Amino acid sequence: MATERLVVVGGDAAGMSAASQARRLKGPAELEIVAFERGHFTSYSACGIPYWVGGQVAERDDLIARTPEEHRARDIDLRTRTEVVELDLAGSRVRARDLDSGSESWTGYDKLVLATGARPVRPRLPGIGAHGVHGIQSLDDGQRLMDTLRRTEGRRAVVVGAGYIGVEMAEALVARGYEVTVLHRGEQPMATLDPDMGGLVHSAMNRMGIRTVSRAEVTKILTDEEGRARAVATSAGEEYEADVVVLGIGVEPRTALARAAGLPLGPSGGILTDLSMRVRGHENIWSGGDCVEVLDLVAGRTRHIPLGTHANKHGQVIGSGVGGGYATFPGVVGTAVSKVCDLEIARTGLRERDALEAGLRFVTATITSTNTAGYYPGAAEMTVKMLAERRTGRLLGVQIVGGAGAAKRVDIAAVALTAGMTVDRMVSLDLGYAPPFSPVWDPILVAARKAVSAVHSAGV
Repeated sequence: MATERLVVVGGDAAGMSAASQARRLKGPAELEIVAFERGHFTSYSACGIPYWVGGQVAERDDLIARTPEEHRARDIDLRTRTEVVELDLAGSRVRARDLDSGSESWTGYDKLVLATGARPVRPRLPGIGAHGVHGIQSLDDGQRLMDTLRRTEGRRAVVVGAGYIGVEMAEALVARGYEVTVLHRGEQPMATLDPDMGGLVHSAMNRMGIRTVSRAEVTKILTDEEGRARAVATSAGEEYEADVVVLGIGVEPRTALARAAGLPLGPSGGILTDLSMRVRGHENIWSGGDCVEVLDLVAGRTRHIPLGTHANKHGQVIGSGVGGGYATFPGVVGTAVSKVCDLEIARTGLRERDALEAGLRFVTATITSTNTAGYYPGAAEMTVKMLAERRTGRLLGVQIVGGAGAAKRVDIAAVALTAGMTVDRMVSLDLGYAPPFSPVWDPILVAARKAVSAVHSAGV
């Protein structure tokens, strides 16, 4: 039997999970594996970067699950600091460039995995390329930021954007003793929440000493005579002094290679795949991780949702297919959690805007409760917002903002969404109870009860 060659483009969660799973199923005599990674690191937790920056994680290498050397020891030809710059689908080969020497070469493949990830959004603004301006997506990005923080004497930071990355980096910089200002274009921070829930995040951030400025349109990064960032200017004529600037505007799928090769892309620019993570219309090409769009099981359409949990699952599915097995990735409900200092933030399913765009008629219910029995020492407030389909009562989405123990309650809603449950059925869920963990009626169930009343009141 001739040995096949698998080429993997991207050496983080999806790419190396795929390579490792394929290697478990097929040995080197059956499958040669060549992987290209443009950075220095592989198989690391990008989600952990803010906690390394903030000092909760002591060392950078604590974030690395498997080093390049460990992958090579498993008969995977992993080439770091090597960027794939062209796909030749007709010739079944890729052109790669050594980023240190500049040399280029072609490598043929029988099977191809694209796991090129996402890249931080960098608006085209004057000064955006100045020293001291950082986007955070890869471990290399995190290392560059840490190098800047160690060299910088000042203690003023501006974070541009207030999504997950923005609020987590704000917390990290506060933990390092920085005076932090967060500038964002929206009505409230955390655009993944509805504005009323984002308002709770805004108030909490201000109480924590994080200056949060809404409706702030950044127009330029001002620099000093040495070309280093010194302030961020907005369209309102305000200037916010900064010794370091962190871009937390969000990410977009890194799909220039796929686009140039004519591979199918979705509305968000992510690669489109089938349930086995094969690129649509291409039998021997798979794709996964932050560069793909996934099926939203609630809205019934594809979306770009870049999360490490998805990427690792994609890799397992891809590796099974490449290795001759069978697995599928059916889709997601859009679950995500985050925190800023002591405030926990969670969401799953649809926001009001998502439901409207999907053409759904819905009701909402918002309640405030506590994470434990109210009399138990340390009880903290939490707010739960629930969306349900108007006629059927089908759960559509849940958002939670509150103290310790708030965020992971969203997993109850995620399971209910995946199961297609109604809010009426949710009220009967047999959840665990003891005063240190929950009120006798868990906040999720209280919200479901209120949602049931809203459905009944709305009628048809």
